Amino acid sequence: MTRAASPTRRPGAPPNPPRRRPKNRADARAAQRGRFVAGRFILVAMLVVAGLKLVTVQVVDGDRLRTEGDRQRVTPLVLPADRGSILDRHGTPMAFSVKAKALTANPFLISRNQGANAMARKTEIALGVAGLTGQDPNQVYAALNTDKHYVVLSPLVEPSVARAVTEKFVEVGQEDREARQYPGGPLAANVIGAASWNMDQRKLHGLVGLEAAAENTLAGVDGKRVVDTASGSNTVIPGSQRAEKPAVAGANLQLTLDADLQYTVQQQLTAYTAAHGAKNGSAVVLDAKTGEVRALANSNTFDPRNIADANSAQMGNAAVTTPFEPGSVNKIVTMAAALESGLATPDSVTDVPDHIKVADRVVHDAWEHPAERFTLTGILARSSNVGTLMTAQKVGPDRFWEMLTRLGIGQRTDVGLPGESPGRVPPRASWSGSTFGNLPIGQGLSMTVLQLAGMYQAVANDGLRVPPRIVDSTIGPDGVRRAEARPVPVQAMTPQTAQTLRRMLVAVTQNGRGTQRGTGPDAAIPGYRVAGKTGTAQQVNPACGCYSSSSYWITFAGIFPADQPRYVVAIMLDAPTHGQSAAGLFHDIASTLAQRDRIPVTTEPTPMQQLVLP
Repeated sequence: MTRAASPTRRPGAPPNPPRRRPKNRADARAAQRGRFVAGRFILVAMLVVAGLKLVTVQVVDGDRLRTEGDRQRVTPLVLPADRGSILDRHGTPMAFSVKAKALTANPFLISRNQGANAMARKTEIALGVAGLTGQDPNQVYAALNTDKHYVVLSPLVEPSVARAVTEKFVEVGQEDREARQYPGGPLAANVIGAASWNMDQRKLHGLVGLEAAAENTLAGVDGKRVVDTASGSNTVIPGSQRAEKPAVAGANLQLTLDADLQYTVQQQLTAYTAAHGAKNGSAVVLDAKTGEVRALANSNTFDPRNIADANSAQMGNAAVTTPFEPGSVNKIVTMAAALESGLATPDSVTDVPDHIKVADRVVHDAWEHPAERFTLTGILARSSNVGTLMTAQKVGPDRFWEMLTRLGIGQRTDVGLPGESPGRVPPRASWSGSTFGNLPIGQGLSMTVLQLAGMYQAVANDGLRVPPRIVDSTIGPDGVRRAEARPVPVQAMTPQTAQTLRRMLVAVTQNGRGTQRGTGPDAAIPGYRVAGKTGTAQQVNPACGCYSSSSYWITFAGIFPADQPRYVVAIMLDAPTHGQSAAGLFHDIASTLAQRDRIPVTTEPTPMQQLVLP
């Protein structure tokens, strides 16, 4: 038998390593147990770490994480309350709200989803939205051509238009809004004011006028609804609505204004102011018995439908916020005090020179004349400054001050409109001799057109001054009417004094010859007796702080009809460049009142009163 040859080791090669002896079974089992223990230790350690993390999440951070989770899922929604309307005295809406929509988009999301086609898609959306809403497509595209997550493409559109847009473009969303409507445009805008959508509050908010002053009444109380929304979006999960608190609509505000009369007065005032080159004009019409404001107009006004184009002066309300020196319309204070105290009668005669010295100043009449024998009626009707100051000296400062106070001058009327000025009367303790040379002729004190109307309302109402008001009542969402508190009347003078003073004021409008002609015959209306008073007051020249010789406030206050008063009209024109009387505007307004109310004419002719004796 041949034996196989052993492999030959190459010269220089390392010797063959010795063979390992295989481990016994005990060692193998020991090694296996070691690996098992190590693995179990690692597993236990991992479970301990996981357990500690779970405890941290559930116990330590549980409340915080649950709150954050709820925030991502639970969404409170505000339910805006419907804003109340503003109505005239007959219930005609002058301001009201309608449901509307805003069109919104997420330009960032459109860009991400459309990629390279984003620009084309945004252009397509802009053209489509503009075509359906009537907007400028460039403006819509400018809103879309951003990286913002939220933009408003159209702030206010009709719901049907919004539905058409969102059905055509899934990228466009819609939000509930409320649009304020002013059917009369600038009609009574200085009274009503304006409201616009407030993005932060997500509701209409009053900006000026009654819309702002009566915000709490008109706005109502918002409701609330809690819903669940899908993660990462505002999409409401169907059926998740809960915990709803309904909104309470705002109350309607019913005014004393007559919308038709307001329109006519506003048109007449604007035309008259423009025709006479005045900077501005204001007119107020009061109910003679109740003091309710039937019309309140300013020629410098605005359109609340386009408030962005209005300035602060236009949005103000000069008839209640801007006092002026009244001039001769203030002379009824002296006359009322003289009649009330028994110091004079309408026929009392005074020798009136052309001028008079009061303290350190000399006061002239508006026209040159020799010394003439004026009746008290003639002093008022001819508007003699000298005769008025001579009468005021008989009355004395204290009686004059008392009558001025009773007539409400220097006090707010609290009519219910924002920004009302009390005017200005120098404190009684500060009067000097020259002060009492100014006040009786309507210089050195100031009042608003509304205060002027209130002063003549007392004369029209047999001496009982009822502070004017413009808000009649509020009508709640339940339909219940709540009348506004009535102002407390003030007996400014006796009925006899007021009736006598009205007869004297009729002489102002009489068209006699020469010295028997009053200063306001343009206010007269055939078939009616008209009581009124003209006024002209120098404005202050800001360059010198002195009275101007070329710039005036022109005023007129009248009672119509004089024998059975129904209305009081007060007018102010600011610095007209031609025409120095507002009597013609009173004639136009009073003629309108006579026609619309079908006021019976006077069958007996108006007697001519003696103004200057021969």
